[in-house]
Amino acid sequence: MQDLIKSEKIIDFIKFRKMITPMIIQVLFWIGAVLAVLGGLVTMATSFGRYGGGGAQFLGGLLVIVLGPVVVRIYCELLILFFRMNETLTEIKDALKKK
Repeated sequence: MQDLIKSEKIIDFIKFRKMITPMIIQVLFWIGAVLAVLGGLVTMATSFGRYGGGGAQFLGGLLVIVLGPVVVRIYCELLILFFRMNETLTEIKDALKKK
């Protein structure tokens, strides 16, 4: 029975009924969040240098640290939303076939 389930999952994957992109988007979220925090830290650190922007640049870096991951999360959620709609519509289609 488990072999049948595994083979059905492989067939769904090969025929593009099962999407792997949502998993990739989750990884990209974490990469984007880390890059946003690092970018904010770099911006804050460079505000103290000889040619730094001072307080405004420091606050800008702080905003990037706080808002950067939120913006990345919203963008990734919007991308995943399309795949969730696809999965839901597929479930509805399969349920209607069974009736």
